Amino acid sequence: MTWEYTLVGLVFGIGIGIGAVAMRFGNRKLRQQQAMQHELDKSKTELEKYRQELVGHFAYSAELLDNMARDYRQLYQYMSKSSNNLLPDLPNQENPFRYQLTEAEADNDQAPVVIPSDYSEGASGLLRGQVPRRD
Repeated sequence: MTWEYTLVGLVFGIGIGIGAVAMRFGNRKLRQQQAMQHELDKSKTELEKYRQELVGHFAYSAELLDNMARDYRQLYQYMSKSSNNLLPDLPNQENPFRYQLTEAEADNDQAPVVIPSDYSEGASGLLRGQVPRRD
C-alpha cells in the first residue's frame, strides 16, 4: 500500500513541477513584463550615461568660458596700456580703452562694463516740425 501512495505522490509532484515550469515559461504577460523591465533598466542606464555626458559638457564649457574671460581681460589690459603708450596725447574721452582695470578687478570675474549710450549728445533737429517747402 505504501508503494502505491509513493507512486501517486511522485506522479502528483512531477505534474505540479511540469505545470509550474509550463506556467513560468508559457505566460505571455510575464514575458512582456520581463521585457518591459529589461527595457526600463536599459533606459535608466542610458539616461544616467546621458546625464554624466551633460555634466561633463557643462563643466568643460564653464572652463572654456572662464579661460575666454581671462584672455579677454588680458587683451583689454594690453590694449589699454598700448593705447596709453602709443597715443599719450589722446584725450581720455576719445580713448576707447580709457578704463584701466585695477589689479583686484583683473583678478575678479566681474569686470565693470561700460555701456555706450544709444543717443547723440545734442539735438539732431529731426523732430522739430520743419515742413519741407514745395517749389
